[in-house]
Amino acid sequence: MQAGQFALPLGWQAARGQKDFLVSPANAAAVKFLDSWATWPIPVAILIGPVGSGKTHLAAIFARRANARLWDDADRTPSEEALFHAWNEAVEARRPLLMTARSAPGDWNLALPDLCSRLLATPQVRIGAPDDVLLRHVFDKLWRDRGLEAPPEVSHYVLSRIERSFEAVGRAVELLDRAALAGQRPLTVPLARDALIDL
Repeated sequence: MQAGQFALPLGWQAARGQKDFLVSPANAAAVKFLDSWATWPIPVAILIGPVGSGKTHLAAIFARRANARLWDDADRTPSEEALFHAWNEAVEARRPLLMTARSAPGDWNLALPDLCSRLLATPQVRIGAPDDVLLRHVFDKLWRDRGLEAPPEVSHYVLSRIERSFEAVGRAVELLDRAALAGQRPLTVPLARDALIDL
């Protein structure tokens, strides 16, 4: 957001193109694993990462390239039976199924034993903790998704004062966006200082 540029209360949609995804040490292993999907022992895998880590974005890129089916937030599925059938169908049809989750299947508290055994045997790959370059990219991308540009001094101020996590970056952007809208103020360091006082 440049000087005089205000946030507007408009709906926005996250950019999910390949050019919008930054490969860094935090996600390079996941990208490499998905690129080699043809060598997986079974056509099913689980992509694990924290909230805001880009796992849904990366999974969407993979789905387009591999004609794969996605099951987002598999760790919170409302139907274990449906997930069980999706797993079986992927193996039978040899069409990739990629699940995303915040944790490994052993932590999902599954009630269906057959699903649990299949998921525990399913290949997994993780997106790791973010590095500085990736955090900056995520911060800037969240503003671009809103049709705005964050000034470099605001990016530096915010990222040097919040927890080093994807979730914290997302919360910071939400707080700044709400503060800018409420006060009809451009995004500046003083606004960020006021908006993030409780973060």
